[in-house]
Amino acid sequence: MTEQITGRSLESIDHVALSVRDIAESIEWYTRLFRCRVVYQDETWALLAFDNVRLALMSTDAHPPHIGFLRADAESFGPLKPHRDGTRSTYITDPSGNAVELLAHRTCENK
Repeated sequence: MTEQITGRSLESIDHVALSVRDIAESIEWYTRLFRCRVVYQDETWALLAFDNVRLALMSTDAHPPHIGFLRADAESFGPLKPHRDGTRSTYITDPSGNAVELLAHRTCENK
């Protein structure tokens, strides 16, 4: 059965974050097999942009694998922490213990 949502826009997924052994190796693999571009890269973290979503690649000792949603009310879930890419977010867990990041909408200066 398909649920119909009317009168409201759907949530926006900002990114999916995967834990990887080697950032450079993973960037090479994703950019070779899929059409995407590297938005950011350092030794512990990278961000790849696809047409419809972004993919964060993180070293295994960084943040846990998670999914990030853009929410106008992100701050209502907890204090927002600023990140090196200019975003601000907080983390919660779903009923199964999966990490979910709630990001405040970007302002003009951190798009």
